[in-house]
Amino acid sequence: MPHAVSPTSSPPEPVMDDTVMSNAPAQPLEDGVPSEPLSDAAMPDAEPSIVDTDSGKLEDIFDDDSDNDDFSSSVPTTVDSSQPALAPAAQEKSAFTDLSVLKQFYQRLLPFRAIFQWLNHSASPCADFQHREFAFTLQSDVYVRYQSFASADLFRKACVNTTPLRFEIGPQYTINPRDRKTVLKAGSFRPVMKELVFDIDMTDYDPIRTCCSGAKICHKCWQFINMAIKVVDVALREDFGFQHVLWVYSGRRGAHAWVSDKRARTMDDAKRRAIANYLVLKQDKQKGIRRPLHPHLDRSLELLNPHFTKDVLSVQDPWATAEQASKLLDLIPDQVLTTALQKKWDSAPNRSSAQKWADIDTVAENGNLSTMNPRQLVDTKQDIRLEYTYPRLDAEVSKKLNHLLKSPFVIHPGTGRVCVPIDVRRLEDFDPLAVPTVTQLLQEIDIWDAEARRKEMGEDEKSKVEDWQKTGLKPYVEYFRGYVAALLKDESRVKRERDEEAGAESMEF
Repeated sequence: MPHAVSPTSSPPEPVMDDTVMSNAPAQPLEDGVPSEPLSDAAMPDAEPSIVDTDSGKLEDIFDDDSDNDDFSSSVPTTVDSSQPALAPAAQEKSAFTDLSVLKQFYQRLLPFRAIFQWLNHSASPCADFQHREFAFTLQSDVYVRYQSFASADLFRKACVNTTPLRFEIGPQYTINPRDRKTVLKAGSFRPVMKELVFDIDMTDYDPIRTCCSGAKICHKCWQFINMAIKVVDVALREDFGFQHVLWVYSGRRGAHAWVSDKRARTMDDAKRRAIANYLVLKQDKQKGIRRPLHPHLDRSLELLNPHFTKDVLSVQDPWATAEQASKLLDLIPDQVLTTALQKKWDSAPNRSSAQKWADIDTVAENGNLSTMNPRQLVDTKQDIRLEYTYPRLDAEVSKKLNHLLKSPFVIHPGTGRVCVPIDVRRLEDFDPLAVPTVTQLLQEIDIWDAEARRKEMGEDEKSKVEDWQKTGLKPYVEYFRGYVAALLKDESRVKRERDEEAGAESMEF
């Protein structure tokens, strides 16, 4: 059927209580909740909300009193429409935020069940999910905080009814976030658990990339994101022992990491801050990076050296012009050496960045060192390589337990692209410009359905194929489901071991 047509013709149903009533607690679970995961197809389609969100009567939909909280978020309260789109044609941009398009996406494509299991850490609903905060950005550019849901079904129904431009995920609280105003004792409502997260944004690389700037990216500068993912991922796994690290494309110009290990989820702000600071490159303007290098930086250099030669020197060519070359000279703290290099480059202005990089050793070997010895020159060149390749993290995102971050699989409103997971095992194969847009996905469903009719496929056979399996979203959903399955298996093992230990202790007399 055409993607703009609702798959049901029944009249609209009232919005569920958990999305209509202000300050309403999450609906209590009913007996007989299935213990095994259900497919997204098993959840009935929700009808459009009868509340007009453009009328400004948001109290009819959400409880949106901010209470002047200082909790941080990765999205402003108003959507910035000044940023250019990534790649799709300009005439398509309005379709990405069209209500009917978003409704179809939430009804047919977003993997609610897998997201629920990821955040719930088991198949049956529990406080891990039910006390989790969600924040919606609505069509009217209103940012709505402290939403929570008792089940995956109610979460899906709320998204279909309100069709947010996107939603963010916050922490689990001591109580249901919707009940926060009923708490009388100070400190009783506080965050207790959330994934450790990291944010890498391409705009932080504007001082060193030459191909693009601002919101624009291309395959050349995307290599900076690949470098960052490699360095951070190996540090999280080898230095901190985390196993469940999920990387997600931000939809335009960056990537997010979600560390779901229980040890990471329960970290307080001090521990999160310590890990964030560990991953931030500390460089003194006068003395450079402290020596001897930390083993993490030694390992990072080994990972990044090939990228520096290929992606920085050759592709970006960052010191091609005289003005650009002056930035390189500013990083070398030896007046005699920089003067000799400047003279050489003035006489040969067309030398490439790779040639200028080689000139540093050549000119130094000719006796043009004054304040540095050869060992210090090696250290300086290492510092420069790290300056141009080491991850540029938005560390503040990682330091707070209560920080909200955009969910995987939502739509980026500027580009229409889905925020899909990135398989780090095939990192070099990931192409941000090839990630499907929401309109492309809905068209792919139409094409698949038309082909099924042409082949006279039976209803039983068609019913076995979910809509996301008909599209380019399939490999990303399958990867995410595998990630979630491994997380649930680990959570179940830890719980079983804990129960066995408790049982053994109870048997002792």
